[in-house]
Amino acid sequence: MSSTANSVPLATAPRAELTLRGLVLGVVITVVFTAANVYFGLKAGLTFATSIPAAVISMALLRGLKGMTVQENNIVQTVASAAGTLSSVIFVLPGMVIIGWWTGFPYWVSCAICALGGILGVMYSIPLRRALVTQSDLPYPEGVACAEVLKVGGGENANAAAVEDSRAGLAAVVWGAIVSAAFACIVATRIFTSDVVRYFRVGDRGGVTGFDFLLSFALFAVGHLVGLWVGIAMFVGALIGWAWGVPHFSALAAGAEPMAQLAQHTWSHQVRFVGAGTIGVAAVWTLAKLIKPVIAGLRSAMAASRARAAGNASLLPRTEQDIPIGYVALVSLVCMVPIGALIANFSAGSGLGDHLFFMVVSALVYIALMSFFVSAVCGYMAGLIGSSNSPLSGIGILVVIGAALLLVPGVRSGLPASSGTALVAYALFVTAVVFTVAAIANNNLQDLKTGQLVDATPWKQQVALVIGVVAGAAIIPPILDLLNHAYGFAGAPGPHHEHPLPAPQAGLISALAQGVIQHNVDWSLIRIGALVGVLVIAVDEALRRFTTKAHLSPLAVGLGIYLPTQSTLMVVVGAIVGWYFDRRAERASKPEATKQLGVLLASGMIVGEGLVGVIIAAFVAFSGKDFPLALVGDEFADNAAVWIGSGVFALTIFLLYRWAARMRP
Repeated sequence: MSSTANSVPLATAPRAELTLRGLVLGVVITVVFTAANVYFGLKAGLTFATSIPAAVISMALLRGLKGMTVQENNIVQTVASAAGTLSSVIFVLPGMVIIGWWTGFPYWVSCAICALGGILGVMYSIPLRRALVTQSDLPYPEGVACAEVLKVGGGENANAAAVEDSRAGLAAVVWGAIVSAAFACIVATRIFTSDVVRYFRVGDRGGVTGFDFLLSFALFAVGHLVGLWVGIAMFVGALIGWAWGVPHFSALAAGAEPMAQLAQHTWSHQVRFVGAGTIGVAAVWTLAKLIKPVIAGLRSAMAASRARAAGNASLLPRTEQDIPIGYVALVSLVCMVPIGALIANFSAGSGLGDHLFFMVVSALVYIALMSFFVSAVCGYMAGLIGSSNSPLSGIGILVVIGAALLLVPGVRSGLPASSGTALVAYALFVTAVVFTVAAIANNNLQDLKTGQLVDATPWKQQVALVIGVVAGAAIIPPILDLLNHAYGFAGAPGPHHEHPLPAPQAGLISALAQGVIQHNVDWSLIRIGALVGVLVIAVDEALRRFTTKAHLSPLAVGLGIYLPTQSTLMVVVGAIVGWYFDRRAERASKPEATKQLGVLLASGMIVGEGLVGVIIAAFVAFSGKDFPLALVGDEFADNAAVWIGSGVFALTIFLLYRWAARMRP
């Protein structure tokens, strides 16, 4: 069987890929994961990446069925990955309720925002594929991890050596998944702590700082996959944020607040804006560096389109067959029509009808241009550190500032003060559309990297993602409505709720929109961040010029400032341990095979924690309790569990990597 397959040209080999059963399974997984992601994102400010768990579920359910292929499993995870990304609209859309403009989530309007923005995200990422995926050396940690999981589970290797490597790789994935899943389950019982948190005073002016080590195998694995220099850059950003930013700004506002509260308030309301400024400058710099490869990618896409038109589509390699660029342009333009209608209807119904033409035209131009900008930047960030760690809310901050600034010179001056809420709602509305574009583009390029590594057909993946977007858009509004009525959102007007959902990003972004329109934003913070970005760019360029490997990614530094330490410090640890493992692997008889086992072990860690995380989120959602599986009380969880969990985590990492190294002596 394998010898026959090897004798058939790659472009004509028959195989299952875009199948009905794969699409149906992907949609079912999308619906389930979206529900868990929406709740968890509103509660914790984080969403799960669902590509790898979806791939594992797909392989388990389709294994043994006739004609099952790696590429078909890849389609399932491509559809389902919309759950982890389109759910990110919760970082903006609840702001409409928080400011009091909506009391719930009107189904068709909310669904249209998600679907139209998501489809635009797919279309915009297509011409970026060649620039950011096929012609790029970005690591794409989650895309690579997902591809390794798919290949190991595919069982398509033929010779004895390959079978042995496959078995060793599968063992690494399975044990990584089992260990990380088991640890996450014990953390849910609170016998092990979930993180190690400490806050302390700095200097004699009342400043505070601290750290939060999240004991997460998934974040540790991401660090291994992104590599040493990205980890160092994130650590530099964390130092800027927490060794300078939080102590400095908290000292200026020092009061009687508890240390933890003062530190978190300072980081959330001041240091994050410094990080947003750094991300903004780094994003512009990144886009400037991408102009040449993006243009080359567009030329390549048009050449492929001409080849199709001339009847030479069969001459194109399968891995270069995107949705034709003409269709991409047409679908993008068609999406703009209902978006314009939504904005016109919003303007007419909000007392802004006198400015309808300006608001519709400016919004459409802004959405078209800003969406492409954020698609390129988010795609680059996904390639750098993975789509689940990409700071979409930081992009949301930049987008909402731009949307609000559109109104200040063009509309705000001619309206009464009572129209302020309507203007903020308009800015959030436009931001939500751009945000969904960014989220899907952020995810789609990660998926296309996975597809490249498993010999998938790009246009089939792109069709699959559109289907996933529509499925996710259909389910998100009723879930948001249900959670709004059950729990409410912190800061929203209306009935009092005992435990409202924090919705931290939505609250921050809506407050920023209000601040821009009411002229009370502290622009100095963003300027400081921009200056930091310029300095980091200069250092990075110098390192790249005078060294062979060292670099300091400006975007990764911005991430380190903007993201909480619970999202960055364990990534740094994973990057260092992964680098050390690779150095030791050089002494093995098969260095590359040993390094590959490390990658597969890390991939398994992401699989296990991702699956268990979704399950535990469902328990939390249905029980209404913060710790529905807890076996111990706060006293044990806050003291003994910290030492026990930390020790077990460190020992487990040591034993896992030692085991992986000895599999290839």
